[in-house]
Amino acid sequence: MATLATQVVALSGLAPSYVAATGGGDKVECGDRNFLHIKNGGGSSITVTLTATAAVKGQSVSNVTVSVPASGDRMIGPLSSELLRNASDGLCAVGYSGVTTVTVAAIRI
Repeated sequence: MATLATQVVALSGLAPSYVAATGGGDKVECGDRNFLHIKNGGGSSITVTLTATAAVKGQSVSNVTVSVPASGDRMIGPLSSELLRNASDGLCAVGYSGVTTVTVAAIRI
């Protein structure tokens, strides 16, 4: 699992850098201004899963899943700490149903 560097949008602009999605998943910084931009260059859709860590009255909250269409992209966020922050490392775990031709950027506005 790779930890993605969070890139910050500035008044001077941001040309985000994208990295290949990791087969075992990635980790990313949580925050109400943080999001992921996923690009799927493949011919089939993929599912991105954010591991939820929250509980309501002792009941676990479901993971967040987002479908990214073939040759498409999705912006996912905000990456709420209350919902997604892992207690052991403070990061959000991100999984992918496929990683061939999938790239990702972690961005904060």
